Amino acid sequence: MTTKDYAIQCIQDEAQAVLDLIPQIDDDFERAVELIFHCSGKVIVTGVGKSGHIGAKIAATLASTGTPSFFINPLDVYHGDLGVMSRGDVVIAISNSGQTDELLRFIPMVLHMEIPIIGISGNPQSLLAKYSTCHLNVSVKKEACPLNLAPTSSTTATLVMGDALAIALMERRHFQPQDFAQFHPGGELGKRLLTTAQDVMLTENLPILNADMHLGEAIILVSKGKLGLGVAMKGEELKDKSGEIKDNDERTQGVVTGLITDGDIRRAMEKWQAEFFNRTVGDIMTRQPKTVTPQTKISEIQKIMNKYKIHNVLVVDEGNHLLGIVDRYACVL
Repeated sequence: MTTKDYAIQCIQDEAQAVLDLIPQIDDDFERAVELIFHCSGKVIVTGVGKSGHIGAKIAATLASTGTPSFFINPLDVYHGDLGVMSRGDVVIAISNSGQTDELLRFIPMVLHMEIPIIGISGNPQSLLAKYSTCHLNVSVKKEACPLNLAPTSSTTATLVMGDALAIALMERRHFQPQDFAQFHPGGELGKRLLTTAQDVMLTENLPILNADMHLGEAIILVSKGKLGLGVAMKGEELKDKSGEIKDNDERTQGVVTGLITDGDIRRAMEKWQAEFFNRTVGDIMTRQPKTVTPQTKISEIQKIMNKYKIHNVLVVDEGNHLLGIVDRYACVL
């Protein structure tokens, strides 16, 4: 066999080991889910060696999907870490053989504290299985290792069983994307689900127009704004007492009446040609542009942009006063 053949065989063996878990999902799995779901304390995952590494990942997955949990090495318990455990907790103990000495010496302490144990092992007849409140069987026919020695298929099966627990608990808790974002505020999903319009909207040098403004003047303001659009405001809001157009900061206090884009301007040029400069913003503006509130999530704004094939939305208050503009680039977090 070539090295490629060994790689393929390894993947096939581990894939089969995972599929073989399906018949082993029994009532104990249901009990394990309910134990964790009703846990009033923490879920403490423990294991030694490779099982410990897998346990750390399982604890991290549980913690990120709504179950307070962490990993502890059973060897550390003998040196003071037992204090992190209390009644109301649940322990997930992992050992492929179910006979790991360091882990078994940890079990009596847990039982003495009347903390339920979810055992995960490949041996339903093991001492770990015997003393567990419920036992999850992750036995495999053979390791992917050609010597059938190195933990490969067994660790993969254990990892997948841990994922199955986490996913079942997500369904049990009716866990939603917004909940996931709360536990991943630094990730891309978290940013999209937690960031709001007011966090990213542009508020300075906005291209504010008047519906009565001639398109020749509007082109200049749209170009200066560099957003490919201009926001039309209610006329009387744009002029001062002398009839002059107010500066930008004052104009943004007006009520939104419409929106023009550079695409609208190009189409107007093609349509009216020499008459173009005699036309006004009101002749071509969209009178009901897409608007959002300052609290609208970026994820919702992305849906609006994709649905209507637009590149910007206006951020307004309850009185339809312009507060800012969110463009497509601001939504790429």
